[in-house]
Amino acid sequence: MLNADLTSRASVQADELDWMPSPMNGVERRMLFRIGEEQARATSIVRYAPGSSFSRHEHPGGEEIFVLDGVFQDETGDFPAGSYIRNPPGTGHAPKSDVGCIIFVKLWQLSASDRQRIVRQPREGEATRPRSGVAQSRMLFESPSEHVVLEQWSPGAEIVLMNPEGLELLVVDGTIQSEGDMLRRMGWLRIPAGEPLHAQAVPHGAQIWLKWAPLRHEDVCAFA
Repeated sequence: MLNADLTSRASVQADELDWMPSPMNGVERRMLFRIGEEQARATSIVRYAPGSSFSRHEHPGGEEIFVLDGVFQDETGDFPAGSYIRNPPGTGHAPKSDVGCIIFVKLWQLSASDRQRIVRQPREGEATRPRSGVAQSRMLFESPSEHVVLEQWSPGAEIVLMNPEGLELLVVDGTIQSEGDMLRRMGWLRIPAGEPLHAQAVPHGAQIWLKWAPLRHEDVCAFA
């Protein structure tokens, strides 16, 4: 298990971790959160070498993806950097990357009642009214229990966010500081419900993938 205590704050600077092999040649991962073995409730950074692929497989617990570099692909299309994908529980695919890619992936963490596939290509998603310190904000997904946004934080901005349900973020670009954590590109932070986020974008601003949601849905899919 890794960062399995959802009642505690967790942060990882992913680019400081070694790449670990996956079951498929050419596909490696850096693990941020994990409960389980090869079948796991997990959050990871995954790298596909050019020309690498996974054989077709199912996602009984669902899958959430944000593309960080390159072009991620499956039989439904091509997804360049900045794309966001939600494959709901019970779906499957055969992922690959002809040119190589790096993706942020969350497995077995969607609600069991989630049945809608969501795809947002780069710059898609509804523009939302930015909060103080936020230059731009786009909604990638919204439901009664989840809000996922891509935000551009202004240089030097002081960001304070209430957190009634649980909060998770990934630094896509730039650098932020939050209560002793200095997180640059591929820095990951998870904060339990009830603990506000206090952060500053330093010195040149930052692009942030941000999710408000229960860190474990009451009806999250179970796995053996």
